[in-house]
Amino acid sequence: MSALAPGLQAFFTDRLIAQRAASPNTISAYKTTFRLLLSYASDRAHKPPAALDIADLDAALISAFLDHLERHRHNLPTTRNNRLAAIHSLFAYLALHHPEHAGSIQRVLAMPAKRTERNLVTWLTEPEVDALLGACDNTSWTGRRDYAMFALTIQTGLRISELCGLTCQDVTLTVGANVHTLGKGRKERRTPLVAATRAVLKSWLAERQGSPADPLFPTTTGRRLSRDAVEHRLAHHVAIATVSCPSLRAKRVTMHTLRHTAAMRLLLAGNNITVIALWLGHEQIATTNIYLHADMTQKERAIERTNPLAIKPGRYRPTDPLLAFLEAL
Repeated sequence: MSALAPGLQAFFTDRLIAQRAASPNTISAYKTTFRLLLSYASDRAHKPPAALDIADLDAALISAFLDHLERHRHNLPTTRNNRLAAIHSLFAYLALHHPEHAGSIQRVLAMPAKRTERNLVTWLTEPEVDALLGACDNTSWTGRRDYAMFALTIQTGLRISELCGLTCQDVTLTVGANVHTLGKGRKERRTPLVAATRAVLKSWLAERQGSPADPLFPTTTGRRLSRDAVEHRLAHHVAIATVSCPSLRAKRVTMHTLRHTAAMRLLLAGNNITVIALWLGHEQIATTNIYLHADMTQKERAIERTNPLAIKPGRYRPTDPLLAFLEAL
């Protein structure tokens, strides 16, 4: 067996699990990255994955693999960069234990992430929120579950991983009603619940009748909903809501869109950006600034407070023929 196989195993068991106490989501993402990389390298080198050596995963192969993700698997540049970050993490670990491959490892570590465009966030307006919640069939058990799940997300801005991980005991409906979550980076927080959301959850918990450790939003068989299942349920209801609210056709609505919606509702209500960052569980306020860029009302208020420019429309003057000739070259 080559040095790569035990090195990769030690990276997961020693570095990610024992030393960093990485979350299951991180381990799953890294696992997917290396499964794809090893399969790609195995096809290129005509070796089984266990026989691959560190030298086989040189910078040229890693670069080709990243291009393969975009061209053939149609991954976005952000996904490509996430895969590269996982590869960098592995090679930084290998550099400590295999100095004989230092040159090859350093060339991989020097590979830069691809620059990406930062698009404005997408969120739902109040009519679109009403249409989405109205699309949930309250005459069925799954419809009532989905209504409570979406209403909670739109009010609290929980991540999909936080939503799927909720248990019945994470919801407090007495004085100081709130939902308790263990979020990204193992950050624990409590998010207050407004009266309307509290009433929805109270009704749902009465129907749910689960034990404290049971999932808050289970499948019909009582198991925890997966991320894909939640996204599938959202897509189903968005398709129904589009009939009564055509503006939804122009938006790609995911559970993260509902998180953006919660943030924009807080911003439009006049809350400070630091409060919104605390609400969403952001480590840095810079992450929350994307909502300032998306909100035109804040910019309109800013321009209203400035003095109008004392300018007059200019007069057209034809360009000098010789300068025009030079400009046209």
